[in-house]
Amino acid sequence: MKESPLYARTYDLLLWLIPQTNKFPRVHRFGLAEKIQNVLFAFQDNLIAAGKARSKQDKLKKLQDADVQLEQLRVWIRLSRDLDIIQLNQYEHVSRMVSEVGRLLGAWIKKLMASPPLSR
Repeated sequence: MKESPLYARTYDLLLWLIPQTNKFPRVHRFGLAEKIQNVLFAFQDNLIAAGKARSKQDKLKKLQDADVQLEQLRVWIRLSRDLDIIQLNQYEHVSRMVSEVGRLLGAWIKKLMASPPLSR
């Protein structure tokens, strides 16, 4: 089975961001770093659940939850930059990754909303 670009890009984001958060200063490692990791794992969990959901409504709910989590991730990453925990070039790189994931997620939501209901 061909892997979705959204799953692949999310996995790439995980691979890049988790080691970065592990390098956060101790004072931020158990707050901000943990929050970033948790929201990123929850985002991935919702994508997997959406891919396995049987009804259009269930898929859409999971994708909308993932969209909220992606926005939360953007906020926590920006805060990391504003607190000088990550460098500007790292912020630019991860922002591009998150933006690409967001575009792919948005396209899936848009396609789903335009499609007829799934049969049971």
